[in-house]
Amino acid sequence: MDSEDVPTLRDPVRRAYEVCPVEVSVAVLGGSWKMTIVKNLLEGPMRYGALGRAVGPVTPRVLTRQLRELECDGIVQRTAFPEVPPRVEYSLTDQGQALSSFVSALNEWGKTYAKEVIQPKVARQGSAAPTS
Repeated sequence: MDSEDVPTLRDPVRRAYEVCPVEVSVAVLGGSWKMTIVKNLLEGPMRYGALGRAVGPVTPRVLTRQLRELECDGIVQRTAFPEVPPRVEYSLTDQGQALSSFVSALNEWGKTYAKEVIQPKVARQGSAAPTS
């Protein structure tokens, strides 16, 4: 096996491994848009453009970086098809699929938090806005 065939361990994940499993989870899944990427890929394989549209206002540079990190960490699989024009699809690995209940729980928590904490603050700020 060539050294380039051996998956590398990203430094943040290696450092987190030395601390605790929660830190490993944050090192792998924390970061801009990663959980939203995983959430969308739970629905099935997606091409880059469709994934970008599904995720939301993410820049191509950030989307590419996050997909590469998720691929390096064994969460996402990139499949390039030998076609013209080239076609690339992203899907979840078994490790990525295992996040399904975690993503659902985070999604529900986020909805509750938005309703109970964010919306009241937005409403108060809106009513306190100057009327000119």
